[in-house]
Amino acid sequence: MALRLYETEPELVARARIVCSPTGDELPNMQEHWRRLEGLIGKPLEHITNDGRTLHDWIEHFNALPNPRMRWCTRLLKVQPFVAFLASLPKPVVQCVGLRADEPLRAGLFSDEFESRYPLREWGWGLEDVVGYLEEKGIEIPKRTDCARCPYQRLSEWHELWKAHPDIYEHAARQEDATGRTFRSPSRDTWPAGLRELGADFERGREPRGGWVDGTNSRACRVCSL
Repeated sequence: MALRLYETEPELVARARIVCSPTGDELPNMQEHWRRLEGLIGKPLEHITNDGRTLHDWIEHFNALPNPRMRWCTRLLKVQPFVAFLASLPKPVVQCVGLRADEPLRAGLFSDEFESRYPLREWGWGLEDVVGYLEEKGIEIPKRTDCARCPYQRLSEWHELWKAHPDIYEHAARQEDATGRTFRSPSRDTWPAGLRELGADFERGREPRGGWVDGTNSRACRVCSL
């Protein structure tokens, strides 16, 4: 959305503030992707946080891992910081939201105090249009755009994390040790819930079915990918 606006409405992008709300648990290729976007757009992405706290700070604060019943991560790391950022701006404020024309309508985005604009919908762009535009620009979206560890992620993604980023996987296992909880639900499937036991299965050569999902597909933790 920002790249296309840069082409069609450069004066808007020149005065706009382009923001993202990192959790501090993004994989290295996502951080590199942000840096590349800054170069293409010609201005820095402003990182909006909750007093600088990361996902790991909040896990330590609560001595608990986020899960489907306690999904405080999205609220504390995404929604609250962005609402506070919008409230700090001089009025009027218009937020450009990157929802596509083929996505379901979402009501009540943050506050009625701010006007919302949906450029992708104005252009009638669906998923194929977005993917085609990015391919034309030579931009490859990282396969993971959300947290490296998430209670919603697939077993195949835990396996890929164990294989590609063993240091991050080990850190997540230590967080389970410290809190006495697991990121994965014990009743989710027949695999171990705990990351240490799960890693031991991986080490023995057991592999989950399916592979790493394409970054353009819908993922369970949608808000975290924005």
